[in-house]
Amino acid sequence: MSQKPIFVATHPRACSTAFERVFMTRRDTIQCVHEPFGDAFYYGPERLGTRYANDEQGRIDSGFSQSTFRTVLDRIESEASEGKRVFIKDIMHYLLPPNGKPANSAPSLNRIKRGVGTTTAPIPVDPAAAGDVVSDDTSSSTPHPVVGNNSNTPSNGSVVSPRNIKATTNGEEETYPYDTIPEPGNPTVMPKELLSSFHFAFLIRDPHYSVPSYYRCTIPPLDAVTGFYYYDPAEAGYDEVRRTFDYLRRERLIGPHIATREQDADDIEGKLKPVQMLDGAGGEPAAEICVVDADDMLNNPGPMLEAFCRSVGIEWDAGMLDWDNEADHRFVNDAFEKWRGFHNDAIESKGLEARKHARPVKTEEEFDADWCKKYGPEGAALIRRTVDENMADYLYLKQFAMKV
Repeated sequence: MSQKPIFVATHPRACSTAFERVFMTRRDTIQCVHEPFGDAFYYGPERLGTRYANDEQGRIDSGFSQSTFRTVLDRIESEASEGKRVFIKDIMHYLLPPNGKPANSAPSLNRIKRGVGTTTAPIPVDPAAAGDVVSDDTSSSTPHPVVGNNSNTPSNGSVVSPRNIKATTNGEEETYPYDTIPEPGNPTVMPKELLSSFHFAFLIRDPHYSVPSYYRCTIPPLDAVTGFYYYDPAEAGYDEVRRTFDYLRRERLIGPHIATREQDADDIEGKLKPVQMLDGAGGEPAAEICVVDADDMLNNPGPMLEAFCRSVGIEWDAGMLDWDNEADHRFVNDAFEKWRGFHNDAIESKGLEARKHARPVKTEEEFDADWCKKYGPEGAALIRRTVDENMADYLYLKQFAMKV
């Protein structure tokens, strides 16, 4: 089986950090990389997110104001050079423009490496359409412009002009689009050739639980710890997971077979339209579709995670569900430091055990009442709207979930 880096694509508050902790117990053979693309998405000169658009000091204080999508990939490649299987857990919307905007390749990725450890090759760019985006001529006395005070020098020495800056109606900087050529159909800012270097899997959770969990991190008292002082429905993340999932299927980077199932994705109950399959990169067989629903995992962690490991090519050991020891706790505290407040439960946990009692089934009215009691009428209304906007994408993805 392929030993490509595993990329577990998810949305916020999908129990993904507890999921990741399982694989952090295997530090002898697995190198976990925790949410690396958030550095470029929120803070760097190629940033897509608007949360820190007008907070230059906040971006500098983060320590990641120089991070580009290229430097993140350089870090991942460095981790892979240690000889261990790389395991990335990240929020999928960090690789997509917000609010459904069409994607252009990130400027620092216009010259890409075709997989870990291979040579650099250019992606064709039409200079007339793209402008001076990436220059390999470092002899010029006048570099291409950079944004604000954030210089951006990728590993190949070129200087990147990440984007045009425009003021939006509310006064925030518009952080997108880039002056680069898009790849038809690709919803991400990462070229297909780079996407093909990962083994993708997916982790999802019912929005009725993930959305209020994220909302809680953006209000007192947790907002003072997380640094997120408002809830943004655009960060729910389901649409981005679904569009990336469909693109990877269409490009034959995943599927059509579904892990643990005796059926292919195109044949689920006859409801799905066949997806046109193109040739996979390098002629390699596509990874099977591997989707984990967080509730299924919490109900039955051992069999679910064993099936996941079988799908992605990791040796399963039941001891991976227990991390109540000093070395694991110390390692995790360091790994999760940059996202303080979001991972407290996972940091303080001792292992992953099956629920002792089934989660109560609630009506929509009961959910609304609970949210109103905890977060007030305005908070409950925002949660309700966000849940409703994302349920269709969640239910679509759940059709492909593993069953054990």
